[in-house]
Amino acid sequence: MAKLRAAVIGGSGYGGGEMIRRLLHHPHVELVRVSSIDHVGEPLSAVHLTLEGETQLTFEGLPPAEAAKDVDVVMLGLPHKVSATVMRELMATGARIVDMSGDFRLRDVRSYEEYYGGKHPCPEELEKGTFVYGLPELNRDAIKKARYVASPGCFATTVELALLPLAKAGLLEGEVEVVGITGSSGSGIAPSAGTHHPVRASNLRTYKPLEHQHLPEILETLAHAGAKSLALDFVPVSAPLPRGIFATCFAHVQKDTTPAALTKLYAETYAKEPFVRVPHGRLPEVVAVSGSNHAEVGVQIGVEHGGARLVVAFAALDNLIKGGAGQAIQSMNLMLGLDERESLEDPGGYP
Repeated sequence: MAKLRAAVIGGSGYGGGEMIRRLLHHPHVELVRVSSIDHVGEPLSAVHLTLEGETQLTFEGLPPAEAAKDVDVVMLGLPHKVSATVMRELMATGARIVDMSGDFRLRDVRSYEEYYGGKHPCPEELEKGTFVYGLPELNRDAIKKARYVASPGCFATTVELALLPLAKAGLLEGEVEVVGITGSSGSGIAPSAGTHHPVRASNLRTYKPLEHQHLPEILETLAHAGAKSLALDFVPVSAPLPRGIFATCFAHVQKDTTPAALTKLYAETYAKEPFVRVPHGRLPEVVAVSGSNHAEVGVQIGVEHGGARLVVAFAALDNLIKGGAGQAIQSMNLMLGLDERESLEDPGGYP
């Protein structure tokens, strides 16, 4: 059986590098082309050092339609607000598309304009729902039928996986508060004051509190899953680690909800999911999932207070893999009729 052909557009960033690495070792997909506006003509290993000797491909400075020529699927690693400017051109090629930017995750055009800034180049594609939201744990069947997938954001994936069992069971309602801690690679490959090692390595600081761009994405997704009248207060925190996200989510459930019922709910929700696990005897940890496409979730419940009980849901994942390129590959596999686990089953390193 001939391999399916893939191209990566925007391959010089951290997310692009992770996609390239996984595609190079995919048993049923051949990576035939990597385009970028940076490092044109240079080998991929000039940027992604672990690819030394792995491939003869170089970064090509191609227009999007030419980069997508004669391939089955295009994997986009372009920045927010750039991806949307080339999307019509890419869609005209007939290739399937998985987009890692935030440009097509939302249905509400006004939310996009508020949280990403500026007008959307093709708002009708948001309103029509042209892109399926690429969270397999919620939208697996739709992804299988999709030609275009918007891969979720890293914070959004973490929070959604933490709260999805509650939403699906109709238990998620009202105000939810979330603190999400993230590693420096989430800020991208270009250095900045926020990712400069002498500051980052010994610091914790918040950024975009209560206004992070993943907030409306989380609200839309959890409402689609069954949450009711949901309000979300989200505070992101920058942490001194290169990879990983850890989310702590505070919600309230009816006072007669028991710890045993919640434990069973989480275990049953993720029992058949290949990349989400509920660890036994401990709560989620970043080190347990770093370098892999796995996520961990856990839940604790407090005593009754004021007619309700506090639930604290936790989730941990690697922001570049399950929160980024790995999840994009997972959706690609589903779109192409392949086993969604292909090239993603490695457990990562420890510690």
